[in-house]
Amino acid sequence: MKTTSVFSRNVDAFNAGMRYIVNKGSTRSSKTYSTLQLLFTIAENTASPLVISIVSESMPHLKKGCIRDFKDILQRKGKWMSACWNATDKIYRINDSMIEFFSADNPAKVHGPSRDILYVNECINIDYETYRQLAIRTTRTIFLDCNPCYEFWLDEKVLVQSDAILIHSTYKDNEFLSQAQVNEIESNRGDRDWWQVYGEGLTGSRQGVIIQNWDVVSEMPDFYKRRWLGMDFGFTNDPTAIVDVRLADGELWIDELLYAKGYDNIMIADHLSKIGIPSHIDIIADSAEPKSIREISSKGWRLEPAQKGRDSVVTGISILNRYKKHVTKNSINIINEYRNYHWRKDDFGNPTNLPVDRYNHTIDAQRYVCLNKLMEKGCGLSYSVIRGRD
Repeated sequence: MKTTSVFSRNVDAFNAGMRYIVNKGSTRSSKTYSTLQLLFTIAENTASPLVISIVSESMPHLKKGCIRDFKDILQRKGKWMSACWNATDKIYRINDSMIEFFSADNPAKVHGPSRDILYVNECINIDYETYRQLAIRTTRTIFLDCNPCYEFWLDEKVLVQSDAILIHSTYKDNEFLSQAQVNEIESNRGDRDWWQVYGEGLTGSRQGVIIQNWDVVSEMPDFYKRRWLGMDFGFTNDPTAIVDVRLADGELWIDELLYAKGYDNIMIADHLSKIGIPSHIDIIADSAEPKSIREISSKGWRLEPAQKGRDSVVTGISILNRYKKHVTKNSINIINEYRNYHWRKDDFGNPTNLPVDRYNHTIDAQRYVCLNKLMEKGCGLSYSVIRGRD
């Protein structure tokens, strides 16, 4: 089996007993291929049966990537056996072990049985909660890989662990690339942002990110001019998000008070009481939930519906971006949304005039505050003005 140095470094990390083995690097550095080679080797030579799960964002992504590469690896070794492959369940059996492929958008699998080894391919495309559910059901080693387009939960949650190792690689670590492939990659040196991530394998910044002008602080200010809460309702599929927004010295200070699924209206009211929110604080909530607003208000809280309307999403974003924003370090989900909330792209990869409908629960709660409390009357904001801030 032909292997690169990336394979060897992963073998060393696995034999050293590392819990988290993270492969970050450029395009064509053999991150995925090397990890799959190692997983097959582990399954083939284990003394006891193993369950190995290989996960990516979607089944089409798996079919074009990991499954195709895995089959190629075994065929090159003369080890592929059609009888061992369950095409329906996407499971390959090696002796008494099994390697299963499933997508992160499959709740039954994500929240299903445990495994011995987990491999999350292109983990940058998977949200943290999905990863966490997979990780807590993994008894031994977790492999993760990605092109480091920007910082995300991998940097904040995984690489900080004492039993985590980072394996950095570039296309230069893959001696099996043709000269034509190398020339094609190196022809992009003039594109600085692209080259940083896909040429050098170094962490970049998300292109088209929407939320601007913010930093992370230790705590909220004790003295402020105004204070409001923003509330975005959720339950089964989406989390309920509540944020504390304070205006001090012409800048916004923002703290995450709740970000969780399964909260009904009574639980939300109880949570507000539990964390000591004064009953006189104005709470601006999603106007699409009038029943929820009435029910929580009946418990003694001052809720008002957000003033939505035409272009209210981009208008709220524009108002939010006018202010310097200070987000508390404990507001993990706000930080994650700020880093990932971006403009949709058209078929040519260019940003459009609409944001993605993801990574926006705490941001929506902040928008509601902006629309009701920070929007100047008669302030008509064109989309070109909003995009100018991106």
